[in-house]
Amino acid sequence: MKNYTNSDYALNKVNKEAIIYRFANEIVEVTLEDYLRENPGKTADDFAELKALSDEDYKDQDREDYRLTYKNVPLHGLDETDACCVPSPEEILIDEPERKARKECMRRQAYEAIATLTEVQRRRYLMYHVEGLTEEQIAENEGATQQAVSKSLFWAEKKIKKYLAND
Repeated sequence: MKNYTNSDYALNKVNKEAIIYRFANEIVEVTLEDYLRENPGKTADDFAELKALSDEDYKDQDREDYRLTYKNVPLHGLDETDACCVPSPEEILIDEPERKARKECMRRQAYEAIATLTEVQRRRYLMYHVEGLTEEQIAENEGATQQAVSKSLFWAEKKIKKYLAND
């Protein structure tokens, strides 16, 4: 038997007369004669069916291994900074003022967008999105219908999206 080390699929596929099993410490070949000797009630067709199943299993395993590993690259081939998954403390300190400024700008835009709402829309929008109340709970608290609250929230969100798109 040739020593096919590429894959179990290659090892099994090349040997047409045997089913190959690779274990951690050995490779076992099961030939037609071995199979019939161990299973007196079986036929050559049964062996051929097992061989086909074995080939298909190894093929599926080989394809799955390829899908999982074909994008893998060795770490020594990567630039040092590309291999990092967490920014360095220096990067965090350098980026902190910019991050704070962005956050403050977003906060200001949110307040301005909410300020464009009517008092009813603003109150309902904040109860729904900040306090986490349902439309039914808001309607019950205000003595309104659920449909009125739903419509109010719809128009509030539409106004906010329009404001943010223009800003």
